[in-house]
Parts: sequence; C-alpha cells; structure tokens
Amino acid sequence: MSTYRLHYFNLRGRAETSRLIFAAAGQKYDDIRYEHEQWPAYKPETPLGQMPVLEFNGTKIPQSISIARFLAKQFNLAGKDNLEQVKVDAVVDTINDLVAVFIKTRHEPDETKKEELAKKFQTEELPKHLQNLENLRKLYGNNGPFFVGNNLTWADLYFYDVGENLLGVNANGLDNYSWLKQNRAEVEKQPRIAEYLKNRPKTPF
Repeated sequence: MSTYRLHYFNLRGRAETSRLIFAAAGQKYDDIRYEHEQWPAYKPETPLGQMPVLEFNGTKIPQSISIARFLAKQFNLAGKDNLEQVKVDAVVDTINDLVAVFIKTRHEPDETKKEELAKKFQTEELPKHLQNLENLRKLYGNNGPFFVGNNLTWADLYFYDVGENLLGVNANGLDNYSWLKQNRAEVEKQPRIAEYLKNRPKTPF
C-alpha cells in the first residue's frame, strides 16, 4: 500500500493545494507540520533546502506544483485524458502568473513601494489575470462550474486556495467575476472538501 507524508510549516501556504487534493480524494496521509523554530533541524534532510516535501513510498519530492500535479494524477484529479490534462495545466499556469505578481506585492520591503505595488495589483494586475481565467473557463469548462470539463480537477482546488489568500487581502476582489465565485462555492460544496475545511488547523495564511 502506498504511503504519503507531506512536510510543511504549520500554515496553508504552498502545501494547501496538495492537502485539498488529499481531501478531495479521501486519501489518508501524514500531514507533518513544523513550527519555524523546528525548520533548521529538518532543512538538511530536504532535497532542495525548502518545503513542501512529499515523501511517497520513501522517495522525497520537492516543489509544490510538482507535488500537487503528481497527487492529482494519482487520484484522477488531473483530467481524464492528455487533452484535458493540458487544459488543466494551462489553467494552473495562469493561476501561477497571478500568484507570482501577488507574492511580489506582499514581499516588497520598501513600504511606500509596497503600497504602490498593492494598488497596481488590485486595479490592474488582478483584473487582468482573473479575466484570463474567465477566458479559459469559457474555452474549457463546458458551461459548468469547473474549469475543465464537468468534473472537479486540481485546477479548481488550486484556485480555491489562491482565492482564499486574495480575498483575505480584499474581500471584494472577486465581486466582478461571478463565475469564479461560483467555482469556489462549488469546491466548498464537495462533501470531503467541506469536511476538511471545517476541521483543518486555523492558521493566518
């Protein structure tokens, strides 16, 4: 029997999409969480000196997106064939474009510049990337509530997680994108996801 051990900080962060995939699949795994003071002791054991790390049957796998994609394929959440999988990957890469800009606004050390970047993000960058996601769902979503086809994939779970962070900064950030709000609501309605969200550890992000 396969064993899964997911190592990350006691945060949602870059491991949460994988945790959502485990939840959606109903797959048991070891959710190993570290406090920041514990990290230096574990760091030398990681392949790249960073987390998350997935241990699958003893093999250590780094990189959050690679981990999530692997798990999605393991549990049939990556698309039912190669064409669907590349559509899912296109949505994921588009979400990654959004995440890259969002992180830049959050980690700017100069407070004046940080404020300027945050304003530009909300008024220019966020609408552009959300519209890109709307465009892809029109192409791939078959008029349903999910990004690709008529089934839940890890693209939906990834956007759910990223959306939580976006809404934490601006609660009205999705107000002009009713389908994206519907998509997140549909993810929350999945019984296993709903149970996971109800019981997961409460962390700041």
